[in-house]
Amino acid sequence: MNYKILLFIPVLFIIFSILQNQKTFAQDEEPVLYYQMEPLDDSLFIHIQDQLFITPPDPKAEIIVDIRDPNNQTISIKGTLYPFLALKPETRALVQTYPFKINLEETTNFGSVFTRVIEKIRFNKIATPPSVFQISSTLYYINPFIQLLGGERFGVSLKSDAGFSFGVETPYSGPLESNMVEANFHILGFHGGIYSNVDALTEIQTKNNHNNVYVTNGFQLGYVIPLGNFFEVAYLESNKKFSETQIAQYTKDKAIVYNPNGSVKYSAYFVQGSYFNFEIRYPLSLMGSTRGKFYGARFLDEWHLGYTGRELSLAGSTFDFRFDAMWDSPVRRNRIMFEVLVQKVMDFWGFSAFALGPSATMTTLSGGDYGFSAIFFNLRVKVGSSL
Repeated sequence: MNYKILLFIPVLFIIFSILQNQKTFAQDEEPVLYYQMEPLDDSLFIHIQDQLFITPPDPKAEIIVDIRDPNNQTISIKGTLYPFLALKPETRALVQTYPFKINLEETTNFGSVFTRVIEKIRFNKIATPPSVFQISSTLYYINPFIQLLGGERFGVSLKSDAGFSFGVETPYSGPLESNMVEANFHILGFHGGIYSNVDALTEIQTKNNHNNVYVTNGFQLGYVIPLGNFFEVAYLESNKKFSETQIAQYTKDKAIVYNPNGSVKYSAYFVQGSYFNFEIRYPLSLMGSTRGKFYGARFLDEWHLGYTGRELSLAGSTFDFRFDAMWDSPVRRNRIMFEVLVQKVMDFWGFSAFALGPSATMTTLSGGDYGFSAIFFNLRVKVGSSL
């Protein structure tokens, strides 16, 4: 399989969306009276459930409205039926004028099994501006999502534009790809922190670790250019060498692959010295996502291109999606990583708090073929409200 083909997936997706956005969509001649509300407005969904005394409220709950019969109008929340008149008049008006409706009275045909999902995607609403937090050079780090392996850092604010962030693996890592953990302090667009190693993150896998990134201890400093959250520069420096014990363990875990003559065929990236890093990004709410961005980055002398998004909504499903392509590394083979974490895997308060799904990496394997070097389940936890 040629990995270069997969690099064009996000580009084709963007082009397709732009072309579709140029089309005009006719308004329904008849009002929609029986519909499901697409989960694209956290505040309204929570407001509805608060008025119906549903605790805790779920911002991505399944809400079905049936106002066809003037004498028996109902609203269903996660399968439980309530009188529509139980809502305040102002809330009922918001529900009736809600723009993102899935018409449950529509007719179907034999081709609907193939086309219904496509028909229900509102391409003119597929991309919307991001939140004020994401476009701010001083508040961008505030992030209520904790991810087990790789991805964006979890960020908590102490006082507006001053706070902390924490992360496991590098921001661009796939599953079991790096032993890095980091903690940073943020203030007015600056951030500084330390990183260290937790080798248990990579020891779970005992083969095809030759494309991993290994670190010891060090520090990093960074700054977001104060013209919006689109360009970040950073400096990272390692201040500890790898011990013989560490090298022996990494070699045991196939982090170094040798040729029959004893020479090194493939080797993992052992981070030593200093590095100048930067990221160019474009924050964007895609398919109603509560957080998302396209980016291009230079990290540890490697190039990255990708997308990361939280709580995307499509035809009633809510999921996270992450894609990262890495190339031109001083040591590692080119690789791509993609990840889908599905929400609604638990009930009650965990309904919107957890997302679980597969994360996979494709690269050149130790035998020389191209394929999956790692497939693992990843976990994301949402702490607090969406930003």
